[in-house]
Amino acid sequence: MHELLTNKSVLFLDVGNTIDYPASGDWMFTNLFFDLAGERLKECAAEQIRRAWMTGVEYLLKNHAVRDEEEEAGQFYQYYRIVSEALGLRLTEDEIKRLAEDRTYNMDNYVLYPGAKEAIEALSKTYRLGIISDTWPSIENQLRTLGVRQYFSFATYSFALGVFKPDPRMYLDALRKCGCDARETAFVDDSPQNLEGAAKLGITPILIAANPASDVETPYRKIHALSELP
Repeated sequence: MHELLTNKSVLFLDVGNTIDYPASGDWMFTNLFFDLAGERLKECAAEQIRRAWMTGVEYLLKNHAVRDEEEEAGQFYQYYRIVSEALGLRLTEDEIKRLAEDRTYNMDNYVLYPGAKEAIEALSKTYRLGIISDTWPSIENQLRTLGVRQYFSFATYSFALGVFKPDPRMYLDALRKCGCDARETAFVDDSPQNLEGAAKLGITPILIAANPASDVETPYRKIHALSELP
């Protein structure tokens, strides 16, 4: 790992499944969602739930350029309305609104990986740190609440560009903000596809498998926690 980061001055990090994970086990189905829809959800088949989840996500993907948390809450209102209708959950307007606001404003939905803050603080003493994340405007509040935002010098967020990784515009925006040649940078992400997009531009890719689902075979160097970085 030391030789991989030799001559690197900037280290980009993903957020979800890299720095933190969802308290409920799912990024979209929050604890409040399970509280409100749990019993009726048990009546739905797993494949039916998966299709509804994806239908809602497809709406989010097509309407991703948002300016603030108010617009974010509006997006998630539509998401939970779509899921409720697709699964016949019969969520009320008030419940859907509560879910959207909870997903946007409740920072208890996110849990910091053990040792992540200490690792980020230590890394910030050696590298300039940046973020490249597929996310929504509430990410800033999320990172502040987790106590790590101050360690990052720059950030590239998908909602600001209206595109997701591995779109080259995400990495080019990050490189422009840090002012470095790609060869001077590395990127830690839990998706091989996202790392491939970075590698095509000359950014050194590192797979993090803090989430067991990300522990796959890959040509990239693999770590299981940020603390493994020198």
